[in-house]
Amino acid sequence: MSDIMDEPRIDHIMQVGLGFWASKTLLSAIEMELFTELGSRWEDLTFLQSRLGLHPRSARDFLDALVALGFLERADGKYRNTASTNAFLDKRKPSYIGGVLEMANHRLYPFWGSLTTALRTGQQQNEGKNGDNSFAALYADPARLKQFLRAMTGISRSANLGIASKFPWKDYKSAVDVGTAQGDLIAQVALAHSDLVGFGFDLPEVGPIFEQYMEENGLASRVQFLPGSFFEMPLPSADVVMMGHILHDWNLDEKRMLVRKAYEAVPQGGALIVYDSIIDDDRSQNAFGLLMSLNMLIETAGGFDYTGAECIGWMKEAGFRDARVEHLVGPDSMVIGIK
Repeated sequence: MSDIMDEPRIDHIMQVGLGFWASKTLLSAIEMELFTELGSRWEDLTFLQSRLGLHPRSARDFLDALVALGFLERADGKYRNTASTNAFLDKRKPSYIGGVLEMANHRLYPFWGSLTTALRTGQQQNEGKNGDNSFAALYADPARLKQFLRAMTGISRSANLGIASKFPWKDYKSAVDVGTAQGDLIAQVALAHSDLVGFGFDLPEVGPIFEQYMEENGLASRVQFLPGSFFEMPLPSADVVMMGHILHDWNLDEKRMLVRKAYEAVPQGGALIVYDSIIDDDRSQNAFGLLMSLNMLIETAGGFDYTGAECIGWMKEAGFRDARVEHLVGPDSMVIGIK
């Protein structure tokens, strides 16, 4: 960033200002399942044009743009995935993270067109701006709900693995994942620590999807689903309470309330683990976290992302005696509070 600020430059301005060109090119490739089609193979232009239904006018520019952007490799007129797109954008692999990008393509991309309105009004710009409850509609449709929860697993997997390996789990016997979604966080922790008893807490509609996921991971006998709303009920008791990509959905009073409930749910010596794209305390480095906070402006009535110092303050206010920030992966960090 210092190089960008040292002298006048047009390239960075144009790269960011027209960044939606690259973004939509990638999102369309995911929508057409290009990376899944390629898998680990090389394929030529004619095959991909036919297979994806691309027009002759667009096909070569589209594929070569993906080469230039670093999402495909090309040799002798044939194309294949890079190591990253092969690992993370092939739907047939458990490491697929494209679900959240599919959601970005279908929902967030058009909503972000109203960012200026959101900045000037402070009002969300998704389905909620018309009085619709997007989460209610989502939870009422089992197929859409399953797709959404799978997307949340994709975007969270790397951080979940980090929590399973970096936190001192040997000192604890039980953990509950609050707002568990499909349950990947508690699943990764339980898979890494066979003596730990785990629970997933979420709205009742999530139960069948969570239980199927535990069955698939061989955890059905050790990880239990607990139905309920964290607004209407106390949090389930456990040695460790975890909240992954949860706090940023809610306003300041709601954040404080959830931290207080976590404090009440753990014993002396127990822990709260909160993770999001924690913004650096200087608010100048974690661009993803700051942009995620703008996404919360568009998507929620009062949600926002926050700094590690702010979260530590809420934990200390609730009664936690010690709190610290630890980096996980990419833009994600966890804040750990000890009672």
